[in-house]
Amino acid sequence: MTSTEINILRQDAETEKLLAALLVETVAAGGSVSFMHPLAQDAAEAFWRKSLAAATLGERVVLGAWDGDVLAGTVTLLLDFPPNQPHRAEIAKLMTRVDRRGQGVATRLMRAAEDIAVERGRTLLVLDTASEEGASGLYEKLGFTLTGEIPDFALKPHGGLTGTLIYWKRTGASLQSADSGKA
Repeated sequence: MTSTEINILRQDAETEKLLAALLVETVAAGGSVSFMHPLAQDAAEAFWRKSLAAATLGERVVLGAWDGDVLAGTVTLLLDFPPNQPHRAEIAKLMTRVDRRGQGVATRLMRAAEDIAVERGRTLLVLDTASEEGASGLYEKLGFTLTGEIPDFALKPHGGLTGTLIYWKRTGASLQSADSGKA
């Protein structure tokens, strides 16, 4: 998908509605992103209203992938951590519209999130994904390392338990330090 544009999303009612529709679709399709099916549009909008307000405060960055006027996907980079963890960020809520999957949207979103993390001095990225039907293959392709699995971590959107896989990746200055130590 060469026409996809990635940008930082700002808080406004239209953006909240578009993100909410994507979240509702993702949950309906079985995406394990912290919500249960059926997810009401107004509940999804409330989630994104809070998330975008946190972005306005600099606590996170919400990215959108656009195919023309269509919001094809999103990912959130969490930045608000305690004073002893200023070097890390967390990837959250990676979602791609069902009809846009397999076209590189998630890869482009992840690369953009990593670039922003590096720009903000973050040298460690962490994330988790569902053991069943999660995006582990994508994360491994992008260089994330699997730490392990926590069984029965969360309910799947349509019921039943799933484990979660925990991943990490060094970025930016930490990569340069690691490379210089190999010489």
